[in-house]
Amino acid sequence: MERGRLSAAGKDLMERKKMYIQRGAAVLLTALLLTPSALAAGGQPAMARSIAAAAEAIPAAKLTACAEADWRLLLVGPHHELPEGYTVDLVALKNGLLVDERIYDDLNAMLTDCRAAGLEPIVCSAYRTEETQTRLYRNKISRLLAAGYGRETAQTEAARWVAPPGTSEHQTGMALDIVSASYQLLDSAQAETEEQQWLMEHCWEYGFILRYPEDKVDITGIGYEPWHYRYVGREAALAMRESGECLEEYLGDVPPAAGSGETA
Repeated sequence: MERGRLSAAGKDLMERKKMYIQRGAAVLLTALLLTPSALAAGGQPAMARSIAAAAEAIPAAKLTACAEADWRLLLVGPHHELPEGYTVDLVALKNGLLVDERIYDDLNAMLTDCRAAGLEPIVCSAYRTEETQTRLYRNKISRLLAAGYGRETAQTEAARWVAPPGTSEHQTGMALDIVSASYQLLDSAQAETEEQQWLMEHCWEYGFILRYPEDKVDITGIGYEPWHYRYVGREAALAMRESGECLEEYLGDVPPAAGSGETA
């Protein structure tokens, strides 16, 4: 895909989203502003036309704000830092790892059904504090320095594999790394496990997406991670599955240039 641009299908979906929101805005404003007295005075047609025209003038950039109001669609990554003061109520999984309590039921249902299919998924990473993400990032830099990299080069290279603090989805509590019990390495071979095959096929049914697909690296700015799942809610997960979009495309927030291949 050409860097920083939507596919034809993505453009079409965004245009339809814009149309639906604009129509909805027109209907809502009409309902709010057309009082009985206005209707009695015969003002409905003219006012409705004015409201519809105003709705048509909504810039496309404003549409993203509608999505941002939904906590499930929070965009965090190389181009979007975690909102200042962000907090989340957490709940512990059976292995002690923490997730946003609002995603627990859907996550539990997904893992339960995966196990019922005879598979053994393991959540190996979930919520991370700012301190934990900082430690992971600095540790990566230290290893690269020890390998002979210069300071600046080490920092750049480290960011390709460990997200700098404030830019990792794991800090939201809505992202998880899930591996197979029979193969727990975080590498491309993870995609070949039966657990990942099942999750990739069914995760949308529970409101999750494979967040960093192999064919979206230039858009997400994150390297291929066939183990990293993100909760977006069932409606959005279904829409993204049908359109083939990643979260950035779905929100109409594609960066102008390709990312550098960081991991989360």
